[in-house]
Amino acid sequence: MMKIISFVVPGEPKAKARPRVTRSGIAYTPKDTINYENLVRLSFQTAYPYHTPVQGKVKAEIIAYFSIPKSASKRKMASMVLGEISPMKKPDLDNIAKIILDSLNQIAFKDDSQVTSLRVEKVYSERPCVEVRLVMEE
Repeated sequence: MMKIISFVVPGEPKAKARPRVTRSGIAYTPKDTINYENLVRLSFQTAYPYHTPVQGKVKAEIIAYFSIPKSASKRKMASMVLGEISPMKKPDLDNIAKIILDSLNQIAFKDDSQVTSLRVEKVYSERPCVEVRLVMEE
């Protein structure tokens, strides 16, 4: 049986940051990454409070909507809204996907290794957010 789940993570898209290491050699995850992972989890759990993690294969679609730069001209701004100009700036697509999928481990699915298909896109929008759509086999 197929199950489709869609939810939105509000705010500017963030990337999975690399672990940091203290002078004494202890590795830790940066606070920004932890906060954003918690926001992704909260967004999912608010939309699907009674969901139990699936064990079948998962197809993921992630669309990251970035704010239009304030310095953009009206002509450039219109092109950005129409999708003619895409964000070619950091964060990278793979790091956006990584933070979203890692956040959903043990919540939407048992492990992100179940994701067999992944589509990630970056676009400009007047409302920054990340839209996530998961197609799951139960």
